[in-house]
Amino acid sequence: MEQNSLEEKFKLFSPRYRWQFISTLMVHIMTFTHGVSVGWLSPTLRLLSSENSPLGYEITFVEASWIGSLMGLGSLVGNIGFGLLLDRIGRKTCMYGLAIPNMCYWILIYTAESVDYLYAGRFLAGVAGGGAYVALPIFISEIVDDRIRGALSSMAMMNVCFGTLIGFIMASYLSYYLMPCIVIALPIIYLLAIFNLPETPIYLIRRGRDEKAEKSYRFYKNLKNSPSDQNESEKHDDVKNEFKLYREMVLQGGVREKVTWQDFINKPTLKVFVLIFVLIVTNQMSGSFANLNYTSNIFAELENRLNVNTCTVVVGVAQVVGILCAVMLVDRFGRRVLLLTSMAGMGLGELAIGLLKDLSTSELLAELYWLPLTLMCWVAFIAAVGMVSLVFTIIMELLPAKIRSIGTSLSMATFSFFIFVSLKIYPIMIANSGLGPTMYMAASFCTFGFIVLGLFLPETKGKLMTH
Repeated sequence: MEQNSLEEKFKLFSPRYRWQFISTLMVHIMTFTHGVSVGWLSPTLRLLSSENSPLGYEITFVEASWIGSLMGLGSLVGNIGFGLLLDRIGRKTCMYGLAIPNMCYWILIYTAESVDYLYAGRFLAGVAGGGAYVALPIFISEIVDDRIRGALSSMAMMNVCFGTLIGFIMASYLSYYLMPCIVIALPIIYLLAIFNLPETPIYLIRRGRDEKAEKSYRFYKNLKNSPSDQNESEKHDDVKNEFKLYREMVLQGGVREKVTWQDFINKPTLKVFVLIFVLIVTNQMSGSFANLNYTSNIFAELENRLNVNTCTVVVGVAQVVGILCAVMLVDRFGRRVLLLTSMAGMGLGELAIGLLKDLSTSELLAELYWLPLTLMCWVAFIAAVGMVSLVFTIIMELLPAKIRSIGTSLSMATFSFFIFVSLKIYPIMIANSGLGPTMYMAASFCTFGFIVLGLFLPETKGKLMTH
């Protein structure tokens, strides 16, 4: 009996976790939609740069780099804007606001008459994505049990990567004008899906709405609101005691106290922000996101003989497989092991790509036509196992509860800035310095992150989110 009970606790689909899992799937419709927005870029850039451009003219290399990088600036605005609103208007209201800029993005794509439309659209897509990276991880971390938090938190990047793959496929094989007509339905579905979800218990406790907080707690833990017999009455009392204990733990985290500069300027918190900064810089400058956006350019540099669109889709599949592995392994092996393994494997893969470019002749590349695709799939897979999947989870778990909303906003703003930097730098470096030096730079950032985080990053698996 005890063994069965223990097994029940570990089952993601057990009654206790049912609504946590379902709610996570619902809110991640938006991260999936953002992923589709990301995946639209790589195949479409080739179309926009061709004589068949839907704009009526071929875009320049500089214009292409701005189309790619403006999502990073939009994400920065979304991070800061939604981060400032989270504690003021609530998680749920912010989550509603994510859908509007994403819908505007697809409308601008469809109606584009010049590259300025695409600039505005990519910026708005970034606003929606940046807001999602702040609001959704906080929402999920505040509704799920510690035992399954790693798996459900890492589903954010799983949905982004799966959405990116679908974006690759749709942009590669559908008409430029058909894709926006289909995808614009996703943010509408998202709004309908989250409509009946309660606000998080932690936010309601912060606002002093204890009765609503208890109802929310019961909903997400799948606990009955009222007893119907004596046995259930005893369970009802147990549930009330469980909520009281939870409420006390939340209040001990200082969520109702006013946030001051002293909460940020102290040695433990400064150490946390330094580790987060290193994690973010390593994540973006290693090319974990840029490689995916400029996959077609990399294959062109490696004189790829296979169909570029097909190769891009295969790389997207490899990334999704890596994310699925992370979801299954993160609560078993912890965050550190997966993150460090990912950094090491990604650095070696990028080093191999650089050496392949610099040391191979055109004849050898033609003979080893399968090798560029294999290496790109490896880099995408191993990056997804840790570098891509765990960055938000680790940031959320490192930050103290009292400053989590503001700290997450600051962290994601930094993250978005380096998205912009990496998306702007990578195509220019590939064009001017060559693919080899670009990959060596990326591998060096992996090495830097592996050393620093390997020495100082604590394991955050099982950390209480009330503190």
